[in-house]
Amino acid sequence: MENGILEPVSPTGQYFTSSAISVSVIVVLELEFPIDQSRFDTLLETVFLPINPRFSSLMVKDKNGKKHWKKVEVDIQEHIKTPNFPRGKSSEFYEDCLSEYLSKISLEQLPESRALWEFHIINYPTRNAAQNLVFKLHHSLGDGYSLMRALLSCLQRADNPQLPLTFPSLNNKKPKTRKINICENNILSRAFDSVYDFGWSVLKSIVLEDDKTPIRSGDDDGVEFRPISITTMVFSVDQIKKVKASLHVTINDVICGALFLGIRLYIKSTKHDQSNAKSTALVLLNTRNINGYKSISEMVEPDAESPWGNQFAFIHVSVPKLAFSNPIDPLSFVLKAHKVIKRKRNSAALILTGKLLDTLRKLRGPEVTAKYIHRTLKNTSMTISNIIGPVEKMALSNQPIKGMYFMVVGVPQSLTVTMVSYMGELRVALGTENDLIDAPKFRQCVQNAFDMIFKAALV
Repeated sequence: MENGILEPVSPTGQYFTSSAISVSVIVVLELEFPIDQSRFDTLLETVFLPINPRFSSLMVKDKNGKKHWKKVEVDIQEHIKTPNFPRGKSSEFYEDCLSEYLSKISLEQLPESRALWEFHIINYPTRNAAQNLVFKLHHSLGDGYSLMRALLSCLQRADNPQLPLTFPSLNNKKPKTRKINICENNILSRAFDSVYDFGWSVLKSIVLEDDKTPIRSGDDDGVEFRPISITTMVFSVDQIKKVKASLHVTINDVICGALFLGIRLYIKSTKHDQSNAKSTALVLLNTRNINGYKSISEMVEPDAESPWGNQFAFIHVSVPKLAFSNPIDPLSFVLKAHKVIKRKRNSAALILTGKLLDTLRKLRGPEVTAKYIHRTLKNTSMTISNIIGPVEKMALSNQPIKGMYFMVVGVPQSLTVTMVSYMGELRVALGTENDLIDAPKFRQCVQNAFDMIFKAALV
């Protein structure tokens, strides 16, 4: 390691730190009891920093303009922020303070003069927590899978710290044998789907722009620099699984269906004539070929099966339209989401899109590629991403964690949806543009949509 220089910055890391786009992830941990602030210095120094060298590195350019990670000494105090709010107020008051604070830091750029992360301690009781701990990490450090593994490695099981955290299994088994004629049909079908999906994805990134609606301002003057509200809602995983079993779909399909129906209900209630306007979601997929979570030590090994970094791709999914006939068929939204996502997962469009970005980077450079990604995001209405969390209750420094959620910030969209499972619940966070989206009303529409789907599926 010469002059502290580590590995080159990955292509995705370069895109996310370009002049066109800068994306960060905000993670909120809700504690049942507060932890004394003096203990955080030791936790960050001895537990968090050693996880990955990038947490104590700067992003620098060499003489050829290529970006690398450079190891530096980290002053922990420079990375810890503790806001001051008025004392003696209600939990509802501090809930509003936390919301405003999250909105504020979502717009701030992480200083390039130090490692690209911050730790915020909210020492005021909100409705859900006695103390809120907020990590803000730049997306160039890794994707949601990597960053979540990093944070979880700082935590322990609340019931027994000696036992490892466990996660819901990912059962992706496929039939081993198929008839020849079915295989041939599948090959032809996949080839057609791959060409169609890839072509449509490219057109969406260049010329096909979603309509302006109550969930998409579609302005060209920097939507990513506008204040947002971050609100959350909770769904029972058991209820989602009942819908999943009834319709023979995935958990992701159920939630996407509820979101899509909620969007249509919200637009219809806000601006009836736009209820079926053209709206598209970017659904982010983890491209690692794994069946579960890997440890940090496994992720940083050479030739790791599940390497650290940004290992994800996105697919375009059109939000289904409301049928003209009444009543609304809520299950159709889940079934349509299942059909489209399954088809696009199985096509080669994801691979072709990755090849296109890599070719564009080699021919035109990372800045031009970053502009292409920015336009891809801007031309769509929303992004959906999800992370699988642990089954057991977690603890930080022996203090139990009541809940957690995360949000991706810095994207040129008016609506961002993220999800994380924890202890049998799915926490959905909604990042909504202020002065455009009525966050409480939108949240209620999504809740109503899920209730409609759950009721219809169990009839």
